[in-house]
Amino acid sequence: MTSRERVRRTLEFDNPDRIPRHLWTLPWADINHPAELAALQRDFPDDIVHAPANYSKPLPGRGDLYAAGEAVDEWGCVFTNIHPGIVGEVKEPLIRDWNRVDELRPPVELLDFDVDEVNAFCRSTDRFVIGKGLARPFERMQWLRTTEQFFMDLALNPADVNRLGRRVHQFYLDEMEAWCRAEVDAVWFMNDWGSQHSLLISPTLWEEMFLPYYRDYISLAHRYGKKVFFHSDGHIRDIYEPLINLGLDAINSQVFCMDPDELGSSLKGRITFWGELDRQHLLPEGTPEDIDRAAALLRTSFWSDGGFITQCEFGPGAKPENIRRYFAALS
Repeated sequence: MTSRERVRRTLEFDNPDRIPRHLWTLPWADINHPAELAALQRDFPDDIVHAPANYSKPLPGRGDLYAAGEAVDEWGCVFTNIHPGIVGEVKEPLIRDWNRVDELRPPVELLDFDVDEVNAFCRSTDRFVIGKGLARPFERMQWLRTTEQFFMDLALNPADVNRLGRRVHQFYLDEMEAWCRAEVDAVWFMNDWGSQHSLLISPTLWEEMFLPYYRDYISLAHRYGKKVFFHSDGHIRDIYEPLINLGLDAINSQVFCMDPDELGSSLKGRITFWGELDRQHLLPEGTPEDIDRAAALLRTSFWSDGGFITQCEFGPGAKPENIRRYFAALS
């Protein structure tokens, strides 16, 4: 069975030959554990890959978002980073005055990539391919206003937030449609919605303001016959049901911030859990026995002739031997 068929059958609960694998890596892993990372990628090759993107024009921005110091992303947001290998934070708003919202220039260069190259890549591999475009409206608005200011905006300036949101959202719709026209198997979107114990905003506000964006993304992708994946960090129990009801195919979340057994008891067989193994405690601190127990728990909680992808993130603090143990336990 090819990786492409394996992942698709997992998403459709159609009895694939094994649980698919997907290792996420941050540059931190390549900086600190290059040999171990290469060995993991050799011994446990991914079933899921991201498409390449060769853009027709140089992308706006400067610097390396993963290097220490300052870097500017494609939208013009300035990130300050003190830890090489991960992304820093935005300290100054790009949009200081709500009267300037209409002057915001989305990075339209991201819409013009070499589709023929993407299609050739998809035809050349038997792995499941996710498009590179990534819609993240909640986080983008934070970076445009700074996180602290944006949370105040949600309470004090909801009309302005909606005006900004429409501009950001339309760009992401255009970008997602560009990727849907290519021969990728899936597209994805993300926002980190959870704190350690709850959503960052009320579920009611989330449904009123942000669920419509997600409805548009999922509807668009499904019209093109693409699967749709979503990622969020934190405790997001309150938004699983609304996302499932929209037809989301797979969700990557920190299930150990919640309760894998409880999630599985009510959601097993309804959505594919795209990982993940706990990177707060188990990956940096877990014993071999801890990893084995966690892997067994995830299989029991989520696998139902599909519905689970073995995924974790090789990032700060993670021990390569624990990642190896996890993938071996579920191979």
